[in-house]
Amino acid sequence: MAVKTSLETLEDNKVKLLVEVEEAEFEPELEAAFKRISNEISLPGFRKGKAPRAVIEARIGSQHARDEAFRTCLPDFYSKAVDELEVDVIAPPEIDITSGQDEGPVHFEATVEVRPEIEVSDYAGVELEVEPLAVTDDDVQEAIDSIRKRTSELNVVERAAAEGDSVNIDIETSHKDEAVPGFTTTDYAYEVGSGQTLEEMDENLVGVSAGDEVTFDAAHPDEEEDEPLKIKVKVNSVSEVVLPETTPEWVKDNSEFETIEELTTEYRARLEKAKISQAQVKARNDLSEKIAELVGEDVVPQSMIDTQADNRLQEMAMRLQSQGIDFQQFLEISGQDSGAMMDEVRGTAEVSAKLDLALRSIAEQEGLTVTDEEVNEEFEKIGQQLGKTADEVRSEFGESSHIRGLSADILKSKTMDWLVDSASIKDTDGNAVKAADLEIDEEES
Repeated sequence: MAVKTSLETLEDNKVKLLVEVEEAEFEPELEAAFKRISNEISLPGFRKGKAPRAVIEARIGSQHARDEAFRTCLPDFYSKAVDELEVDVIAPPEIDITSGQDEGPVHFEATVEVRPEIEVSDYAGVELEVEPLAVTDDDVQEAIDSIRKRTSELNVVERAAAEGDSVNIDIETSHKDEAVPGFTTTDYAYEVGSGQTLEEMDENLVGVSAGDEVTFDAAHPDEEEDEPLKIKVKVNSVSEVVLPETTPEWVKDNSEFETIEELTTEYRARLEKAKISQAQVKARNDLSEKIAELVGEDVVPQSMIDTQADNRLQEMAMRLQSQGIDFQQFLEISGQDSGAMMDEVRGTAEVSAKLDLALRSIAEQEGLTVTDEEVNEEFEKIGQQLGKTADEVRSEFGESSHIRGLSADILKSKTMDWLVDSASIKDTDGNAVKAADLEIDEEES
């Protein structure tokens, strides 16, 4: 066997991989290193890339090429050893060449941290609470009224403003005796009670009439600012929002439906799916937090938390970059401190790492497994999203460690489904909710 591997278990959640690479297996890597060096150096009488290995060895020796071969091939031999021994690594390895530094077969050791195996308890029957799933007539009417509001008219009235009215106002805002441009404007239409700006705005506009002037303080959006904003509002007019009648003509002009009955039926169905989706997300989020709490504070390796945090920051940076926004620019725009953001990211990363360990433990205790068919189905789903076949996706996954990672994700998802099924779910009115009630047919959705 050209490459031999073995494993030793160490303390502190680490293992040592021992890898023996025979000289015949290492020789092609060494030859490739000499070719790369030949392309980089100039030797009298030879064009770049054409100098024979013997000439290069005579000129610079063989150690440089051997070191170059170590740099490029040892990570590959290490990865193959990880795959062969099915080691669940969670951090970069420390590689030490124990023999073969100068000649002959190469032996090296890789010390690496692995995912700890823990056991959690009291995970079945977790109590969860969601909003009621039933869609009321008022819910449907509110949704339809939101369409009507887009085509509404404003009628000036000679009375005090109430919630839902539109007021035309001039706003002057200052902070520490200096004008605040972002909160200073004239001829501004504002819906009373909408909560579109500062909370104090709605509180002070209910009951005002045309010609009134009101002044009040408002908390500064920046929590670090102790001194409040000083706001002065002049009311130019008060208007009543007049919604159009839901006539057949209005329905045809403002929707894809012919009758108000069709519009109502469709919006009820949409609201039902929306409520189920929102309840499902809340149930799973709350369940994730409660399951993560079953894992002790000192159980999760710091390397897992660091990896989770780095992944989250990279995903955030990539999303921002796709929108043409630099990460530092985002911090400046949002007024966030990089240190505070890192603390927040690390906090969520720790919860995520705890959840990972807990779900693996529960899957083991409940005998949950992933079949080859389920992995193939996941490849097909990914392929559909990318416009590729399942075989193409499988080929791109390459190393078996990547496929094991996909299997682990599938298993954790199955475990979450099992936990939801075993949970005790009620809505805020105290009514029991079945796990099946939180499912939406994928084709219908």
